[in-house]
This record gives sequence, C-alpha cells and structure tokens, in this order.
Amino acid sequence: MSQRIYHIKRSLPELFELEQLIQQHREHIRISVPTHIPHKGIDLPFYCLEIGNQQPLAPTLVLIGGVHGIERIGSQVIIAFLRTLMQRLSWDPWMHEQLAQVRLLILPIVNPAGMWNNSRANPNGVDLMRNAPVDAIERPAFLVGGQRISRHLPWYRGKKDTPMEVEAQVLIETVLQQVGNQPHVISLDCHSGFGSRDRVWFPYAKTTTPWPAIGKGLALTSLFESTYPNHKVYLFEPQAHSYTTHGDIWDHVYDLYQQDNPNGHYLPLTLEMGSWLWVKKNPRHIFSYSSLFNPILPHRLARIMRRHLTLFEFLMSAVRSMPSWLNDDKSNFDTLYYAALNRWYPDIDNQ
Repeated sequence: MSQRIYHIKRSLPELFELEQLIQQHREHIRISVPTHIPHKGIDLPFYCLEIGNQQPLAPTLVLIGGVHGIERIGSQVIIAFLRTLMQRLSWDPWMHEQLAQVRLLILPIVNPAGMWNNSRANPNGVDLMRNAPVDAIERPAFLVGGQRISRHLPWYRGKKDTPMEVEAQVLIETVLQQVGNQPHVISLDCHSGFGSRDRVWFPYAKTTTPWPAIGKGLALTSLFESTYPNHKVYLFEPQAHSYTTHGDIWDHVYDLYQQDNPNGHYLPLTLEMGSWLWVKKNPRHIFSYSSLFNPILPHRLARIMRRHLTLFEFLMSAVRSMPSWLNDDKSNFDTLYYAALNRWYPDIDNQ
C-alpha cells in the first residue's frame, strides 16, 4: 500500500471510497480535477464527476458535499447515492433511460483538507460558506452570520477585499462553467448540524426579503409533497427563516447565473440534516466535536444513508421534467409567487 493510499484511507476515508468507486465504474463517469489542495504533503484532488447526457443544454442536477469538512455526512450520502446509481446501471434499463435525458454533476468533496482535519473551515481557517463576495442586507447574528475578527474564531469570512479561497472559487467557477447556459438546473448542497429536523433551504441567505424566484421553490415543494405524502422528512423553507449570513456561495452563484441567463430556471437548494436529533437520542455525541455533525452508531448511519435516496431520485426526475411542472407563463409565475408568500410570509401584505 502506497503512503498516499495509507494516509487517505486513515484520515480521509470518503476520498478513498470515492476513488475506488471511480476506478470500478469509469465507463459511466466522466472525471475532471479542476484543482488539487496541497495538505500534509499530499495533493488532495477536487473531483468533478459527470454522469449521463452530454448535450450542452441537458437539464442538470448538481450535487455538492464536503463544503464544511466537519460535516462528513454530506459527502457520505452523496457517495452512497453514487454507489447505488452505479449498481443500478449494471442491471436497470430504466436508469439508463433516465440518464439519457438528464446530466448529473457531482462535486462530492469540496473541502478535502478541512475534512482531513475534522474542521468546518479550510486550512486557512476560512468558512467557505461565508467566503463569497456577498454582504447580508440585514445585520446577521453575531459571529454565526460571518465575521472578519479572526481566523481562530468560527464562521470566519476571510480578509476583506481579498480573493476567495481556492476551494470556493473553484466550486463557483466549475458550477457556472458547467451549467451557466443551461435552461433547467437544480443544485443540492448537503450539510448537517442545524436543528432537530431535516431542512431543504432555498435562497436567499443574505436577506429576509423574499427571494424573487420563491414561486419556483413553492412549485418544487408542492411537487415533492404531493408525490411523497408519507415522506414527511423535510421542512422546505427559505434559509433566512432560520438565519441570515454574509458570503453565501449559492446566493452568489444564483445571482451570477441570473445575470448571464435571465430566462433560465435555476433552483439552488441546501439540504441541512438536523443533527440535533442524533445528539438528543445519544448523549455521547456531545463528547466529540465531529459527532455533533455526524451519526456515530452504525444503524443510524445506515438510516441516514438510505433516508435521502428518495430526495436525490426525485430531484433527478424533477429537473428532467421541469418544463412540464414549471412553465414559462408569467401569470403562472405570479400565481406561484403570491402563493409562496402566503405559505412562508403570511405577515406580508401581498395584495
């Protein structure tokens, strides 16, 4: 066993598993490595994987994990989904038909050095989800909304007027290069650690003012809730209902996408797995920083691995069929917008 493999298997098992999976199924996966992150004498790859349709304007689902290195479960659920997908391609003609119509773009480990270190931030102490050049419109909560006081405190944004961290920059550039011209895009960034319930958030994180495309968020929410009425796992809501932040990557990506593709439909979602419930069920979680964000018991980990397969497969079908449930008629968008205000902002006078 080489030194690289030994150290990665011990300190970054998610990368070890991912590289094994890639090696076993190279015929189905198009692989690129936009950058490497040097750490502990090893160049850690920033993988970008593509599966399915190769047409430039194919509807695209983007899956992202590992932005916060301590939240390993985000990468783990994506790798578990990828493994299931590869197995189904070995026997399921329907999956081949599905992928002939849709493209998957997967960035499973965005912050490999942070994951190696069991750290939320990257090795420079920067929280990548507070690092984009976006300032919150309303004052966010102290520290948690992003701070420039010190890299030794959590939620550090980085120094003002300096370039973004390489991981954040490569993530943003890769996503926009791949889907900036696509008319139909959904992305899902997988995190953990907030609350006792799984949440699916959509923008904006920077303001409590309703996201202009909130009607599209309602359309997707209604589609999921009507299709899976017994899968009452997720609370769909604007992120700002929980807290606002500076520097949110997906606020930035969405604004850049709309600037260059104003007629496109892009839904940037964040899956925030509620780890507080894991802590409540097993108080041993409080004795380890890592276990505040990741399940430690094997049966609970297995439950989380399968829990979100329904959501991932739903999003594949939803992005493929987006024109059928999200038409371009302005009156439809207006109706959805006001219905969304009634659901999530009932105190706003929207007459």
